[in-house]
Amino acid sequence: MLWSALLIPILLLAGIAVFYREIRRVEDPAGRFEYQALDKAARSSRISVRPDTAAPSPLPPTSISLKLIEVPKPELASQFLRTWRFAGPNICGALREAGIEMSEWKAASMRNRSYECYFQRIHERDEVRPLSSTFVRVRGNERGDIVEIRAKIVGPQTDAQGRLAPAVLRIFEIIVKQACWRDFEDALASIQSLRNVEYEQFGAYLSFTREAGSENSFNFILGLKATSSSQVRTKAYFSADSWLATTKPRIPQTLSSSTASSRPQPPLALNDGVSSGHNSRSIWNCG
Repeated sequence: MLWSALLIPILLLAGIAVFYREIRRVEDPAGRFEYQALDKAARSSRISVRPDTAAPSPLPPTSISLKLIEVPKPELASQFLRTWRFAGPNICGALREAGIEMSEWKAASMRNRSYECYFQRIHERDEVRPLSSTFVRVRGNERGDIVEIRAKIVGPQTDAQGRLAPAVLRIFEIIVKQACWRDFEDALASIQSLRNVEYEQFGAYLSFTREAGSENSFNFILGLKATSSSQVRTKAYFSADSWLATTKPRIPQTLSSSTASSRPQPPLALNDGVSSGHNSRSIWNCG
Protein backbone atom coordinates (compact mmCIF):
# COMPACT_ATOMS: atom_id res chain seq x y z
CA MET A 1 0.00 0.00 0.00
CA LEU A 2 2.90 2.34 0.77
CA TRP A 3 4.40 1.83 -2.70
CA SER A 4 1.07 2.38 -4.37
CA ALA A 5 0.62 5.61 -2.50
CA LEU A 6 4.06 6.82 -3.63
CA LEU A 7 3.62 5.73 -7.29
CA ILE A 8 0.46 7.77 -7.84
CA PRO A 9 2.09 11.18 -7.09
CA ILE A 10 5.14 10.31 -9.19
CA LEU A 11 3.02 9.45 -12.23
CA LEU A 12 0.96 12.60 -11.69
CA LEU A 13 4.08 14.80 -11.67
CA ALA A 14 5.44 13.12 -14.81
CA GLY A 15 2.17 13.70 -16.63
CA ILE A 16 2.13 17.36 -15.65
CA ALA A 17 5.73 17.81 -16.93
CA VAL A 18 4.92 16.21 -20.30
CA PHE A 19 1.77 18.37 -20.61
CA TYR A 20 3.65 21.65 -20.05
CA ARG A 21 6.39 20.62 -22.50
CA GLU A 22 3.86 20.05 -25.30
CA ILE A 23 2.19 23.39 -24.58
CA ARG A 24 5.53 25.24 -24.95
CA ARG A 25 6.30 23.50 -28.23
CA VAL A 26 2.95 24.55 -29.73
CA GLU A 27 3.23 28.15 -28.53
CA ASP A 28 6.76 28.74 -29.94
CA PRO A 29 6.84 27.37 -33.55
CA ALA A 30 8.96 30.29 -34.83
CA GLY A 31 11.76 29.47 -32.47
CA ARG A 32 11.68 25.88 -33.55
CA PHE A 33 11.85 26.83 -37.22
CA GLU A 34 14.60 29.37 -36.59
CA TYR A 35 16.61 26.75 -34.76
CA GLN A 36 16.19 24.33 -37.69
CA ALA A 37 17.24 27.04 -40.21
CA LEU A 38 20.32 27.93 -38.21
CA ASP A 39 21.20 24.29 -37.94
CA LYS A 40 20.89 23.80 -41.71
CA ALA A 41 22.99 26.92 -42.46
CA ALA A 42 25.70 25.72 -40.12
CA ARG A 43 25.78 22.34 -41.77
CA SER A 44 25.87 23.85 -45.32
CA SER A 45 28.73 26.18 -44.36
CA ARG A 46 30.69 23.22 -43.07
CA ILE A 47 30.06 21.41 -46.35
CA SER A 48 31.15 24.40 -48.50
CA VAL A 49 34.38 24.77 -46.58
CA ARG A 50 35.45 21.27 -47.48
CA PRO A 51 37.34 21.19 -50.83
CA ASP A 52 35.55 19.48 -53.67
CA THR A 53 38.08 17.37 -55.46
CA ALA A 54 35.58 16.51 -58.23
CA ALA A 55 34.98 20.16 -59.32
CA PRO A 56 35.76 20.80 -63.04
CA SER A 57 38.90 22.73 -63.93
CA PRO A 58 38.46 26.29 -65.31
CA LEU A 59 38.09 26.61 -69.12
CA PRO A 60 41.23 27.58 -71.05
CA PRO A 61 41.34 31.16 -72.38
CA THR A 62 39.90 31.56 -75.86
CA SER A 63 41.46 33.66 -78.59
CA ILE A 64 39.72 35.63 -81.36
CA SER A 65 41.21 35.01 -84.75
CA LEU A 66 42.33 38.03 -86.74
CA LYS A 67 40.50 36.51 -89.72
CA LEU A 68 37.27 37.84 -88.25
CA ILE A 69 38.41 41.46 -88.13
CA GLU A 70 41.17 41.88 -90.71
CA VAL A 71 40.31 43.52 -94.03
CA PRO A 72 40.71 41.05 -96.93
CA LYS A 73 43.76 41.47 -99.13
CA PRO A 74 42.81 42.65 -102.66
CA GLU A 75 45.59 40.57 -104.22
CA LEU A 76 43.68 37.42 -103.26
CA ALA A 77 40.57 38.45 -105.21
CA SER A 78 41.87 37.11 -108.54
CA GLN A 79 41.82 33.58 -107.10
CA PHE A 80 38.07 33.71 -106.57
CA LEU A 81 36.66 36.22 -109.05
CA ARG A 82 37.52 37.79 -112.38
CA THR A 83 39.47 40.99 -111.75
CA TRP A 84 41.47 43.50 -113.75
CA ARG A 85 45.09 42.41 -113.81
CA PHE A 86 46.35 45.97 -114.30
CA ALA A 87 45.60 49.50 -113.12
CA GLY A 88 44.20 52.34 -115.18
CA PRO A 89 47.48 54.30 -115.39
CA ASN A 90 49.24 51.13 -116.60
CA ILE A 91 46.94 50.53 -119.54
CA CYS A 92 47.09 54.20 -120.47
CA GLY A 93 50.90 53.99 -120.47
CA ALA A 94 50.85 50.78 -122.52
CA LEU A 95 48.69 52.41 -125.18
CA ARG A 96 51.02 55.42 -125.29
CA GLU A 97 53.99 53.08 -125.78
CA ALA A 98 52.15 51.59 -128.76
CA GLY A 99 51.84 55.05 -130.36
CA ILE A 100 48.32 55.87 -129.18
CA GLU A 101 48.40 59.39 -127.74
CA MET A 102 46.44 58.68 -124.57
CA SER A 103 46.08 61.43 -121.98
CA GLU A 104 47.37 61.10 -118.44
CA TRP A 105 45.27 59.34 -115.79
CA LYS A 106 43.39 62.16 -114.04
CA ALA A 107 40.01 63.22 -112.67
CA ALA A 108 37.33 63.57 -115.31
CA SER A 109 36.28 66.91 -113.83
CA MET A 110 36.66 68.94 -110.66
CA ARG A 111 33.35 67.72 -109.24
CA ASN A 112 33.63 64.16 -110.49
CA ARG A 113 35.21 61.31 -108.56
CA SER A 114 35.79 59.30 -111.73
CA TYR A 115 39.28 59.12 -113.24
CA GLU A 116 40.10 58.44 -116.83
CA CYS A 117 42.52 58.66 -119.71
CA TYR A 118 41.37 58.99 -123.29
CA PHE A 119 42.40 59.36 -126.91
CA GLN A 120 40.45 61.05 -129.68
CA ARG A 121 41.43 61.73 -133.25
CA ILE A 122 39.21 63.00 -136.06
CA HIS A 123 40.59 61.93 -139.40
CA GLU A 124 37.87 63.44 -141.60
CA ARG A 125 34.69 65.41 -141.01
CA ASP A 126 32.06 67.46 -142.75
CA GLU A 127 30.07 70.42 -141.50
CA VAL A 128 27.87 68.24 -139.26
CA ARG A 129 29.79 65.25 -137.89
CA PRO A 130 33.05 63.33 -138.14
CA LEU A 131 33.22 61.02 -141.12
CA SER A 132 36.23 59.14 -139.80
CA SER A 133 37.39 59.18 -136.17
CA THR A 134 38.79 57.05 -133.37
CA PHE A 135 37.93 57.43 -129.69
CA VAL A 136 39.22 55.40 -126.71
CA ARG A 137 38.54 55.94 -123.01
CA VAL A 138 39.68 54.04 -119.93
CA ARG A 139 37.53 54.92 -116.92
CA GLY A 140 38.05 54.09 -113.24
CA ASN A 141 38.61 55.65 -109.82
CA GLU A 142 41.33 57.47 -107.92
CA ARG A 143 42.96 54.22 -106.79
CA GLY A 144 43.43 53.19 -110.41
CA ASP A 145 40.76 50.48 -110.38
CA ILE A 146 39.24 50.20 -113.84
CA VAL A 147 35.47 50.32 -114.21
CA GLU A 148 35.31 49.81 -117.97
CA ILE A 149 37.07 50.53 -121.25
CA ARG A 150 35.15 52.01 -124.17
CA ALA A 151 36.07 52.77 -127.75
CA LYS A 152 34.26 54.04 -130.82
CA ILE A 153 35.43 54.06 -134.40
CA VAL A 154 33.66 55.89 -137.18
CA GLY A 155 34.48 55.24 -140.83
CA PRO A 156 37.44 52.95 -140.01
CA GLN A 157 40.06 52.28 -142.62
CA THR A 158 39.92 48.77 -144.07
CA ASP A 159 41.88 46.68 -146.54
CA ALA A 160 40.62 45.04 -149.74
CA GLN A 161 39.03 42.17 -147.78
CA GLY A 162 37.13 44.60 -145.53
CA ARG A 163 39.31 43.95 -142.51
CA LEU A 164 40.18 46.65 -140.00
CA ALA A 165 43.43 48.50 -140.54
CA PRO A 166 46.30 47.17 -138.35
CA ALA A 167 46.88 50.57 -136.73
CA VAL A 168 43.33 50.62 -135.31
CA LEU A 169 43.20 46.88 -134.58
CA ARG A 170 46.33 47.34 -132.46
CA ILE A 171 44.27 49.32 -129.92
CA PHE A 172 41.88 46.41 -129.33
CA GLU A 173 44.71 43.88 -129.25
CA ILE A 174 46.46 45.74 -126.43
CA ILE A 175 43.27 46.14 -124.41
CA VAL A 176 42.05 42.55 -124.79
CA LYS A 177 45.33 40.67 -124.59
CA GLN A 178 46.76 42.61 -121.68
CA ALA A 179 43.55 42.12 -119.69
CA CYS A 180 44.87 38.53 -119.38
CA TRP A 181 41.41 37.07 -119.96
CA ARG A 182 42.50 34.60 -122.59
CA ASP A 183 39.00 33.35 -123.29
CA PHE A 184 38.20 36.82 -124.66
CA GLU A 185 41.00 36.83 -127.25
CA ASP A 186 38.87 34.92 -129.76
CA ALA A 187 36.75 38.06 -130.12
CA LEU A 188 39.64 39.82 -131.88
CA ALA A 189 38.93 37.91 -135.11
CA SER A 190 35.38 39.29 -135.17
CA ILE A 191 36.62 42.80 -134.39
CA GLN A 192 39.13 42.61 -137.21
CA SER A 193 36.36 41.60 -139.63
CA LEU A 194 34.02 44.30 -138.23
CA ARG A 195 31.45 41.68 -137.19
CA ASN A 196 29.20 42.05 -134.16
CA VAL A 197 30.36 40.05 -131.14
CA GLU A 198 29.02 40.03 -127.59
CA TYR A 199 30.68 37.83 -125.04
CA GLU A 200 29.97 37.48 -121.32
CA GLN A 201 31.73 34.94 -119.15
CA PHE A 202 32.70 34.56 -115.47
CA GLY A 203 31.80 38.08 -114.38
CA ALA A 204 33.21 40.02 -117.36
CA TYR A 205 31.79 41.11 -120.69
CA LEU A 206 32.99 42.27 -124.10
CA SER A 207 30.88 43.91 -126.77
CA PHE A 208 31.77 45.08 -130.27
CA THR A 209 28.66 46.07 -132.21
CA ARG A 210 27.67 48.19 -135.15
CA GLU A 211 25.84 51.32 -134.03
CA ALA A 212 22.13 51.31 -134.72
CA GLY A 213 21.21 53.49 -137.67
CA SER A 214 24.80 53.75 -138.89
CA GLU A 215 26.58 51.30 -141.13
CA ASN A 216 29.99 52.81 -140.52
CA SER A 217 30.16 53.32 -136.72
CA PHE A 218 31.20 50.68 -134.18
CA ASN A 219 31.15 50.67 -130.35
CA PHE A 220 33.43 48.61 -128.13
CA ILE A 221 33.00 47.92 -124.37
CA LEU A 222 35.08 45.78 -122.02
CA GLY A 223 34.29 45.61 -118.31
CA LEU A 224 33.41 43.60 -115.25
CA LYS A 225 29.87 42.49 -114.57
CA ALA A 226 29.17 40.17 -111.64
CA THR A 227 26.00 38.29 -112.55
CA SER A 228 25.53 35.27 -110.27
CA SER A 229 24.72 35.67 -106.58
CA SER A 230 28.02 34.02 -105.59
CA GLN A 231 29.97 36.48 -107.76
CA VAL A 232 28.08 39.43 -106.26
CA ARG A 233 28.82 38.27 -102.68
CA THR A 234 32.49 37.66 -103.42
CA LYS A 235 32.85 41.03 -105.16
CA ALA A 236 31.27 42.76 -102.16
CA TYR A 237 33.60 40.93 -99.76
CA PHE A 238 36.76 42.11 -101.54
CA SER A 239 35.46 45.60 -102.26
CA ALA A 240 37.25 48.29 -100.23
CA ASP A 241 33.97 50.21 -100.01
CA SER A 242 32.47 47.39 -97.91
CA TRP A 243 34.98 47.86 -95.08
CA LEU A 244 35.15 50.85 -92.76
CA ALA A 245 38.48 52.61 -92.47
CA THR A 246 39.52 52.01 -88.86
CA THR A 247 42.68 52.21 -86.85
CA LYS A 248 44.59 49.11 -85.89
CA PRO A 249 42.40 47.15 -83.45
CA ARG A 250 43.55 46.76 -79.87
CA ILE A 251 44.26 43.08 -79.48
CA PRO A 252 45.90 41.45 -76.45
CA GLN A 253 49.47 40.36 -76.93
CA THR A 254 48.51 36.73 -76.44
CA LEU A 255 46.08 36.93 -79.33
CA SER A 256 48.31 38.79 -81.74
CA SER A 257 51.26 36.47 -81.11
CA SER A 258 49.18 33.34 -81.66
CA THR A 259 47.61 34.58 -84.89
CA ALA A 260 50.30 36.79 -86.40
CA SER A 261 51.14 34.19 -89.03
CA SER A 262 47.54 33.58 -90.08
CA ARG A 263 46.33 34.78 -93.48
CA PRO A 264 42.71 35.76 -94.12
CA GLN A 265 40.69 33.52 -96.41
CA PRO A 266 37.55 34.68 -98.22
CA PRO A 267 34.28 33.00 -97.25
CA LEU A 268 33.32 31.93 -100.76
CA ALA A 269 35.66 29.76 -102.80
CA LEU A 270 34.57 30.78 -106.25
CA ASN A 271 36.85 29.78 -109.07
CA ASP A 272 34.30 30.37 -111.85
CA GLY A 273 36.74 29.05 -114.41
CA VAL A 274 39.31 31.78 -113.76
CA SER A 275 42.87 30.60 -113.37
CA SER A 276 44.51 31.32 -110.05
CA GLY A 277 47.53 33.52 -109.82
CA HIS A 278 49.01 36.66 -108.38
CA ASN A 279 47.05 39.83 -108.95
CA SER A 280 49.98 41.57 -110.53
CA ARG A 281 49.62 45.20 -111.56
CA SER A 282 52.08 44.73 -114.38
CA ILE A 283 50.04 44.42 -117.58
CA TRP A 284 52.91 42.78 -119.41
CA ASN A 285 52.82 39.65 -117.26
CA CYS A 286 49.61 37.65 -117.08
CA GLY A 287 51.12 35.17 -114.61
